[in-house]
Amino acid sequence: MSAPEPSAPSAGCALRASAAQITELCALRGAVGHLATLVAARYAPLPACGEVTCDAAGLWLSTRPGRWLRVSPQATAAPMGKLALWREVTQARGIALDLSSALALFVLAGPQLREVLARGCRLDLDPSVLPPYRAAATVMAQVSVTLVVLPEALLLLTPASTARHFREWLESAARPFGLVPGPQLEQLLPGAPAMR
Repeated sequence: MSAPEPSAPSAGCALRASAAQITELCALRGAVGHLATLVAARYAPLPACGEVTCDAAGLWLSTRPGRWLRVSPQATAAPMGKLALWREVTQARGIALDLSSALALFVLAGPQLREVLARGCRLDLDPSVLPPYRAAATVMAQVSVTLVVLPEALLLLTPASTARHFREWLESAARPFGLVPGPQLEQLLPGAPAMR
């Protein structure tokens, strides 16, 4: 039997995981072009590997060939309803998986954000190397992370099973730098009201 875990002291930076609908589209072998055409006809072109595209309903990102993540503000429809829609769109050219409960999403902002993340990241986070609308998979604080760069914030996707550890590491690393929770995901999408 385990003893209860002590609560971590406040780091002065109350980071929280943001609610989001996260769907992964995986192209079947030899069907990348067909799947991309089907999705583009209904929504928008899928991004190339390492890129991010945004629309009013969410964002697309890819860090692996033939796979894309769709990240949208928490949907009003049931996840299974969304999966049925994606399965209709893919027309047996790909697989749609709901990863909403498997991944935690952190939206972060602050003038020294990249410096904070560089303390535990294996990537070069300089804006000349990783500009806005880019995505990369890496390891931070011994946790796998997908990093999404947007003009006003960075999004970090990490497994839900390690999200608490990752949040505590972020809060600890952020103390001297003033890292703050970023805007809500819906505020980062085209057509959103201007941020205050």
